Amino acid sequence: MRIDLHSHSKTSDGTEPPAGVVRRAAAAGLDVLALTDHDTVGGLPEAIANLPEGLTLVPGMELSCHRDGMSIHLLAYLIDANEPALAAECERIRTDRDVRARRIVDRLAELGVAITWGQVTELAEGGVVGRPHIARAMVAAGVIAEPAAAFTHDWLAPGGRAYVAHYALDPLTAVGLVRDSGGVSVLAHPKVGEGVPDRWIAEFADAGLFGVEVDHPDQNQAVRAPLRRLVEDLGLAATGSSDDHGALTGHRLGCETTQERTYEQLVDQATGAAPITR
Repeated sequence: MRIDLHSHSKTSDGTEPPAGVVRRAAAAGLDVLALTDHDTVGGLPEAIANLPEGLTLVPGMELSCHRDGMSIHLLAYLIDANEPALAAECERIRTDRDVRARRIVDRLAELGVAITWGQVTELAEGGVVGRPHIARAMVAAGVIAEPAAAFTHDWLAPGGRAYVAHYALDPLTAVGLVRDSGGVSVLAHPKVGEGVPDRWIAEFADAGLFGVEVDHPDQNQAVRAPLRRLVEDLGLAATGSSDDHGALTGHRLGCETTQERTYEQLVDQATGAAPITR
């Protein structure tokens, strides 16, 4: 089985609608795909309605977390999305994302960048507005050549001229919320950027973390080997995923995958929801 447990649609910061994501997953030869948009499960109904025959969809989301100035992402699989505490926190995060994005646009205007809030929301197409949408608006305005150029200290990276912090959960709180909603949590790409300290990963494991995303396209082999040893020492599962965002990441669904046994363990531990197959 070919299993990809991390992907995004236009519901958050991908470039394709959920229907397009699941169709492309099937075309890429995947057997299982998790749709994990940022802080929302809003794309799942469309994905389910357009699920190709033979493809299994794992409902999920990628929760925004923060600790000591570091952005941390937690993949939440097979949750009960209507669990009140988790739903309330996701709504708070999404609302603050909107406020944050407006402030970023205002700061960019002060820096002479001629983009508008209307242009950014048009790119989001009703989904959760995030920095990638602002980056795409900057490309359209001719300020930068490609979206990746926005995520520097010149512009939108932490500490950058137009950077604005946003509300996010402490990872320990997030692990507990996922657990209480019947879901299973996996720490996403922990060694990208600043790198989540090993001692923190051990804390998350003690709190009920299921696994760590080891095989990720932005984590090279020099990073993966010690991370895999840490995961084994902590008794956690190692997952692999593409973290595909459509055109923004070069349409890379299936470039990294998760072992079938690990996937089966994940499903066995979940009580909030189940994978969906047509």
